[in-house]
Order: sequence, then structure tokens, then C-alpha cells
Amino acid sequence: MIDIHNLHLNYITNPQGEQTAVMLPMNEFLELMEDFEDLISIASRKNEPTTSHEDLLIELANDGLI
Repeated sequence: MIDIHNLHLNYITNPQGEQTAVMLPMNEFLELMEDFEDLISIASRKNEPTTSHEDLLIELANDGLI
């Protein structure tokens, strides 16, 4: 996860000197988008039932995955 305090931001200003937009390096943008997609996925699963670690291991073993 990216630390937003360490972003390399460049601001675009209008003729009055007001900040109107921001630019950042592509790799930082892509990392932010990945974090955003992860948060959307987490939020969409908010109400799904949870599974204990033990039950997960049993299920994976039954499926032949471990």
C-alpha cells in the first residue's frame, strides 16, 4: 500500500495561482488505483460470512489444494 504522504505530486494552477489539478508519476498512480480496487473489493464483501482459519484449512485440504 502506498503512503500518500510520500507521493511526488505536481500541482497545476490557474492564472490566479489556485491549484486546479494534480499530476503524479504513473507508477504512483497505478499503485493508488490498485489500492483503490482492493478497497472496493473489501467493501463489497463486508457482509459476507467469515470462515475460521481451521475451517479454511479443512476446506482447502478437502479440495486437494494443500
